[in-house]
Amino acid sequence: MSSAGMGLFFVFGLLAVLSALGTISMHSPIRAAMSLLLHIVSLSGLFLLLHAHVLAALQVLVYAPDRPDLFARIC
Repeated sequence: MSSAGMGLFFVFGLLAVLSALGTISMHSPIRAAMSLLLHIVSLSGLFLLLHAHVLAALQVLVYAPDRPDLFARIC
């Protein structure tokens, strides 16, 4: 893996860990849901870096459309 790829891996990994912690520690349900959406996108970025394009697409196509439903139930 090149140095740019390694840097992106650490950025997406850090985003995934911080957004997962944000999901469980936020007091506002809206912010927790936004943090969950960031976690889904960062995991998709990690899958793309690992050349798992199908998993990245499935991550977004399966989990991301459920977020508006989550927002509707919260509000």
